Amino acid sequence: MNIYQRRSLFRRREETGIYRMFFLVVLILGGIWLIRSVQQGDVKPLFLPTATPTRFASSYTLEGDAHFTAGELTSAIEAYREATRVDPNNAEVWAQLSRVQTYSTALLVKRADILARLEEAIESAQQAIAVNPDSSYAHAVYSFALNWKASYMADAREQQDLLTTAEQEAVRAIQLDNTNTLAQAFYAEVLVDQQKWTQAQQVITQALEQDPSLMDVHRVNAYVLESLGEYALAIESYDRAIDITPNLTFLYLRAGAGYRRLAFDSPNEDVQRQLYEKSLEYFAETARINQQLGVQDPTPYLSIARTYSQMGEFFIAIRNVQKTIEFEPSNAVFYGELGMLYHKNRNYETGILALKCAVRGCTAEESCPARGECGINDTPAEVEGLELNASTVYFYDVYASELAALSTARDNKCEEALDIVSIIENSEYIQDPNIAADVAVVRNICRSLETGISVQELLSTPTVEPEMTEEPTP
Repeated sequence: MNIYQRRSLFRRREETGIYRMFFLVVLILGGIWLIRSVQQGDVKPLFLPTATPTRFASSYTLEGDAHFTAGELTSAIEAYREATRVDPNNAEVWAQLSRVQTYSTALLVKRADILARLEEAIESAQQAIAVNPDSSYAHAVYSFALNWKASYMADAREQQDLLTTAEQEAVRAIQLDNTNTLAQAFYAEVLVDQQKWTQAQQVITQALEQDPSLMDVHRVNAYVLESLGEYALAIESYDRAIDITPNLTFLYLRAGAGYRRLAFDSPNEDVQRQLYEKSLEYFAETARINQQLGVQDPTPYLSIARTYSQMGEFFIAIRNVQKTIEFEPSNAVFYGELGMLYHKNRNYETGILALKCAVRGCTAEESCPARGECGINDTPAEVEGLELNASTVYFYDVYASELAALSTARDNKCEEALDIVSIIENSEYIQDPNIAADVAVVRNICRSLETGISVQELLSTPTVEPEMTEEPTP
């Protein structure tokens, strides 16, 4: 007989081991910690892009210094701006940005662009002082920016206010650190613009003795010598500055201008020719450096044109101004320069077209004939006319004179000529005797066309005074 073992009615649950329980608790706690760490950002999720290392402000300033030495001022400004973004509480970085912004205006042509850049430089210097009011370097650079802005002010009172503030900032910089050679150099530059030449020479001489390794010191020394009429010595100082920073093109431009001035003053034709050629070498070197750096700067070609103009070679001068317009086809200043050269070359018809673009502005279609037709590299562009100021008044003067001179009974341009003359007469520039004489000629020519009386007869006709009655009418 088979006897079977009795089975339990209920299945017995297996006992859980203590180690298994411990493992589960640890796993749960680890999961909770991981979730909280991800939420707090302590642990990054998988498959995120690799983080890019953050650059220090010093890295950007070193890059800015390298660009400045290489003559790439736009790139230098961008690098210093990045440095201020990374370290906005570094006064020296803000001051370095302001210094380069100020120097970069030497490569700009339009007055509006220059003033806008100088405003940026002033704001950067003010930010440097706000970060560290006791920074001698910040106050020195602030003086530098204010002084350069003052040279573009038409209002004498505003100019004097800027120069006064610039002098105060330079003095403050020297008070904070009397070994700050840069502050002494900028102070000497302010003194020159205040016509304190003897004091300026004393200050820059002290700066040269203290640290002759700075480009700024030799540049300002050259500026002081220029103000004293020592152009040959000024060129030597510019050459020393060029040796320190060989790619800063504005130094070549100033040295070339010095040779051009020496040539203009020389009574010997052979010496004069040699000096002009030396001037052209500096301007050509400037153009070469720009081409090497990929800088689209028309300034050296404009300087070359002015040199050839003084040499009386107007055709070559015209070609160089046309080259500048290829860089900036909407720049009214270049059309004004071109119009003046056409005037000297006796090409009055084209001169009127170019001067119209400079004074009144012109459409894109009108801009090509104004520059002597557009070439392969030329782009038609709308040109906005220039306001009347000290640097544009001769564009207005010559434009009105040419309009009147070419007016005939069939093609009378006197309406435009007289309108331009009225603008000049309502300005302070009518006090210039040469301009006043030109204005009188324009009015006489136009009156001759209107009345049919020759200009000679108009000038010879005495003015008839009205007869006085016994009782004058009040």
